[in-house]
Amino acid sequence: MRLSAQSQAIIHQAVLQRFGDRAQVRLFGSRLDDTVKGGDIDLHIRLLEGVDNPLWEASLLSAQLQRKLDGRKVDVRVLDASHPTLPVDLVALS
Repeated sequence: MRLSAQSQAIIHQAVLQRFGDRAQVRLFGSRLDDTVKGGDIDLHIRLLEGVDNPLWEASLLSAQLQRKLDGRKVDVRVLDASHPTLPVDLVALS
């Protein structure tokens, strides 16, 4: 995984603050491959409860993390209990 311990801590703290300790956060995408360089940070957040607007919540978390991670692009997908699973969720969960 190409993510520093400091970046991991920043991500975990931001997810905890926004969604609480029942949120499950996963890194997926190109950052899992140690043999390549660059790439954005793709995060999948799974929530056991529903949220009113998961897209809005994902956008807020993405913006917050981009500021804290020195402008690094962060894509966030939030999967909650009240919305259907999409193909991107299956990729992230595999």
